[in-house]
Amino acid sequence: MCIRDRYYTGVNYAIGEVDNGTATTDWMPQEQERGITITSAATTVHWTLNDNDYQINIIDTPGHVDFTVEVERSLRVLDGSIVIFCGVAGVQPQSETVWRQADKYRVPRICYINKLDRPGADFFKAIRQIKDKLGATPVHIQLPIFENDTFDGIIDLISLKAIYWDLDNYPDGSVYIYKDIPENLKSLADEYRSNLLETISELDDDIMSKFFNDPNSITNEEILKNLRKGTLSLKFTPILCGSSLQNIGVQPLIDAVINYLPSPADIGVVEGINPRTGEKTIRKISDEEPLSALIFKVMNDPYVGRIAFTRLYSGVISQGDMLYNSRLDKKERAARLFHIHANKQIKIDSFSAGDIAAIVGLKDSEIVHGKPQTGGARYRKLLDYVDVLGKEYFIRKWGQVTDKPTQLTFKYPFNKAQNDIKYWQIETDRMDKLKALWNEFINVEKPSIY
Repeated sequence: MCIRDRYYTGVNYAIGEVDNGTATTDWMPQEQERGITITSAATTVHWTLNDNDYQINIIDTPGHVDFTVEVERSLRVLDGSIVIFCGVAGVQPQSETVWRQADKYRVPRICYINKLDRPGADFFKAIRQIKDKLGATPVHIQLPIFENDTFDGIIDLISLKAIYWDLDNYPDGSVYIYKDIPENLKSLADEYRSNLLETISELDDDIMSKFFNDPNSITNEEILKNLRKGTLSLKFTPILCGSSLQNIGVQPLIDAVINYLPSPADIGVVEGINPRTGEKTIRKISDEEPLSALIFKVMNDPYVGRIAFTRLYSGVISQGDMLYNSRLDKKERAARLFHIHANKQIKIDSFSAGDIAAIVGLKDSEIVHGKPQTGGARYRKLLDYVDVLGKEYFIRKWGQVTDKPTQLTFKYPFNKAQNDIKYWQIETDRMDKLKALWNEFINVEKPSIY
């Protein structure tokens, strides 16, 4: 999904595929070999809607249950999410895990029913599973169009128009057109549009009055406004559909990100703990506020060095700034700043509140247990860290039992490896699950917490 977002927003000039290892965000050799996503990858794209340009920070997370820790630490810093379901399999065990993680951090989300081009795809069955298994309140804003059992297009329930992609002349899906809804689907579209209006009317008395007296008087702007309101308050979840492999439905999905998911301004404030007093402190999401940031991932690049993925909640970070580490009570210099596109870096001079970027030069930064903290008055710059598990584990390598992870020896120094591995949740003794990250086989004892 992220691959096509990057293509349609102009970041990429070709469409890659996860299954055949050509996806830009799946850059690790192990990901390309297996055709799956193992590690989360960040990227930044721009999208134009209604003549306004929007910046979207995207973190593409794994879908496999064994790498759920990557989802956990990404959701910690995301304002909104797209939860992608298979139109054939519906809600899978990993879908339930991710949904609970999103509930934990109260992340607004939209659902995208993908792979409707496959045999056995059932859009309405997937919706029922979302409602029954996840306890969600799905709101249809799109319906699929099937022509002779072939997925052909989408019905937009807001504009009450059918959307078709001209794949014969533009196989990349870059051209799509609006047409009238097919006659055999008009009654179905009217039914689900009525359900949509009834749902949003519960949020607005004026909409409710119009719904009972003259539903046709409800404008598209009012629908969009209240859909956004309900999504941000977690009252319901908009449902979209498509087939990313066939390049159907991607552009309306990006529009939905703008229309329904929150921007940093919608978050308003972030709550933290003053490391000096232990008291709760509030910071507005603003460049004018004192700096508060969260490092949610640390990795090592063979050319750039240690990269700290950072979500900036308030203030501005510029290249060369001295940043206060509230955990270690020391300062570190942000030597270089980058916007990240998978495993590629674009140098920037600064980044501001609400942005996600990478910092190079923080030698002592780690991902450890702790709540977000805000510095006292004497500290202008602040960094804090998050632990995705709250636990660490003993690891045994080829029969050599060690009592501390730092006693292990690897093909590269542990202080470089630990950022990716130390907090990896070990749930099974299947060696191939860890081979992708250790680059060698290891055996795992029953986890012991210390």
